[in-house]
Amino acid sequence: MNTYDFKKLGKQDMTQPSKELETFPKPKNVTLVTFTSDELTSFCPVTGQPDFNTVTIEYQPDKLCVESKTLKLYLWTFRDEPIFGEGLASTIAQDIFDALAPFTCKVMLEQRIRGGLQMTAVAEVSRNEQ
Repeated sequence: MNTYDFKKLGKQDMTQPSKELETFPKPKNVTLVTFTSDELTSFCPVTGQPDFNTVTIEYQPDKLCVESKTLKLYLWTFRDEPIFGEGLASTIAQDIFDALAPFTCKVMLEQRIRGGLQMTAVAEVSRNEQ
């Protein structure tokens, strides 16, 4: 029997982007969680050109973990957002940190080559820095 009270998971509105990150209690002995996706898109706020990114999210949970489907819907919200890659990495790291209150959260964003350059940005948030 499911004892979780998810607002989105398993509901009809799971087909639209959403900034809401749902959480669940961290299972015993879990010390590190990593997600990787190559489906993160945004666009340059100056040129309007699309940016295609691979993102790796790594956090050390304290009491909560993020539910993966809502994380996917959260990442989907950036597809229409004008933001530089560095700002995108920082925003994702801070939003996950705010939702979970983990010990640390690190986001590595690798932008696909455009104009002959590939950019990688790393953003880290930890309790020591708050």
